[in-house]
Amino acid sequence: MVTLEPLLEVRGLRKRFGHVEALRGVDFVVHPGEIVALVGDNGAGKSTLVKILSGALQADEGEILLDGAPVRIPSPPAARALGIETVYQDLALAPALGTAANLFIGREMLRRGLLGRAGFVDKSAMRDSATASLERLGVRLKDIDSPVSDLSGGQRQSVAIARAVTWARRVVIMDEPTAALGVVQTQRVVDLVRRVRDSGVAVVLVSHNMPQVLELADRIEVMRLGARAAQFRAGEVTGGDLVAAMTGATTVGGTS
Repeated sequence: MVTLEPLLEVRGLRKRFGHVEALRGVDFVVHPGEIVALVGDNGAGKSTLVKILSGALQADEGEILLDGAPVRIPSPPAARALGIETVYQDLALAPALGTAANLFIGREMLRRGLLGRAGFVDKSAMRDSATASLERLGVRLKDIDSPVSDLSGGQRQSVAIARAVTWARRVVIMDEPTAALGVVQTQRVVDLVRRVRDSGVAVVLVSHNMPQVLELADRIEVMRLGARAAQFRAGEVTGGDLVAAMTGATTVGGTS
């Protein structure tokens, strides 16, 4: 159940690229244990907001609060240290490596004692931990040691999400997680997103897929021209309402 206190909150965020104002005082809220969809037309500012929350860009003005306290996110490692993980459209997987290696890439487990101090990786421990993470999320792979390049699109997406969830303590941001998938693979990823939410990690879902947004999201935030255009609760909005808010065809309000 969603609590009243925000887990992640953005207030008055602004970002300029030369004469272009990509974000114009954006407000955005994520509560613990919810899937909040972030929707908007191309150029609405979604990608810029996600990059700021993931540490890839810095805002010019505004503040970000985590558990009610102001935080700075100067880099992707800083975002990860705060418990914020991002799954990008390109997945950022190493295709020649296996699933376990991808889950721990950049955060490898070292062997104990002198071997660990010498930099030797504990592949067995990483494999066991990766297997447990995949089982917890219901991700089934025939061979966890096979190169990620041998996996289907849906399986690769599942690996990318599992990696984010393995390390996320607070929020997972997913940028178009099913954009290039077929029907069966899409449903598997949708089920996985729900499991992530049910594990207590908040999910920010960036998507152009309105039926999927209406199916998955607990709450929907609409952006238009670099600002928040509307907020809606699940079950109280139609696809037509979302399109109207995204395009500015009509003024629509919502509840926070």
